[in-house]
Amino acid sequence: MKKLFFFGILGLILFEIANVFFIMPMPGSQRMNSIDLAYFLYRWRWAFRVLFAVMIIVGLLRANWKRKWVPAVALLPLLGIAYMFNFVMSADHMFYQPSHLIMKTSAENKTDTARVIIGVTNNGEAKAYPVQYIGYHHQVMDTVGGKPLIITYCTVCRTGRVYEPLVNGQPETFRLVGMDHFNAMFEDKSTGSWWRQVNGEAIAGKMKGTFLPTVLHTQTSLKTWLSLYPDSYIMQPDPDFVAGYDSTFKYESGKSKSSLTGTDSLSWKDKSWVVGVKNGANAKAYDWNMLKEKRLIQDIVGQDSLLLLLANDDRSFFVFRKPMGASVEFLNDTLKINGKNFRLDGKGIDTTAQLQRVLASQEFWHSWKTFYPETKIYE
Repeated sequence: MKKLFFFGILGLILFEIANVFFIMPMPGSQRMNSIDLAYFLYRWRWAFRVLFAVMIIVGLLRANWKRKWVPAVALLPLLGIAYMFNFVMSADHMFYQPSHLIMKTSAENKTDTARVIIGVTNNGEAKAYPVQYIGYHHQVMDTVGGKPLIITYCTVCRTGRVYEPLVNGQPETFRLVGMDHFNAMFEDKSTGSWWRQVNGEAIAGKMKGTFLPTVLHTQTSLKTWLSLYPDSYIMQPDPDFVAGYDSTFKYESGKSKSSLTGTDSLSWKDKSWVVGVKNGANAKAYDWNMLKEKRLIQDIVGQDSLLLLLANDDRSFFVFRKPMGASVEFLNDTLKINGKNFRLDGKGIDTTAQLQRVLASQEFWHSWKTFYPETKIYE
């Protein structure tokens, strides 16, 4: 009976560790293809807990304990580990959703305009979500132009993404559950499926293999965004989480020294920045250092000629489909095509024409090559 007691304690300790190990950035865990095992452990967590708890209780009650303090001492590490892995190290207890989503006009805005934002426009309404805030929260639910959206960011992959929060065509809510291959992972409330932040794919659970609808969005500096959309609303810090927000510019500028969120200044290293473009079935990556040097890159991805621009602020970038046979110049954040001038967002200045945007992402090279292994490299 004593063996049963100790086997129960050991089994429960190992289970609580394993239940978190595979979905948090622990040594070696994020390089494994272990999501199915992780999901199995999580979905059956209470069955495992009850099994080991029964072993502990039976062993405790039926064993002949000459030293009554022994089982009490043996239970202490179990209680400590259970608390740490369920209330300290679990993702949704480390990063909380905003208690108050505060949006202000540019006149009321208190956020530094040098900050990087994820911007969204819809039905004439524009909103900006600073990476400083959504990088902490990982996801923010909001409505832009009447359309419900989930605005997400993963600082470990450096990926900003916007989706319609629809599962089986119905509005859904999500919580941060952990990460897979260093990418944030969300769980929907209705089906309990797990979804990747980087591409909106359900990778475990009932909805496995389906995708959240992607919404066109833009990564720029707030200053550039407001020059394009002066009537935009800007997300403000939630007073309840001010201490959790990055008060420096180290992450956004690439000066962070963190092993998870730090940047390699050289090209094509795991933590180097790239701009990734997915055009149909074709993916291509562009070195950020080269883009800073050139400002304008013209290339072909799949069947389309594309234009990749980087603004003078070194933060704002845009990708467009290039009109067939067009002559192109880019100077002082103005794009000139066949003698006609266009803004950074592709809107005509002296023409009614509008360039067609292509969704692109600035992210760490390790992220892009992991989730788009078929990618080509621009050289």
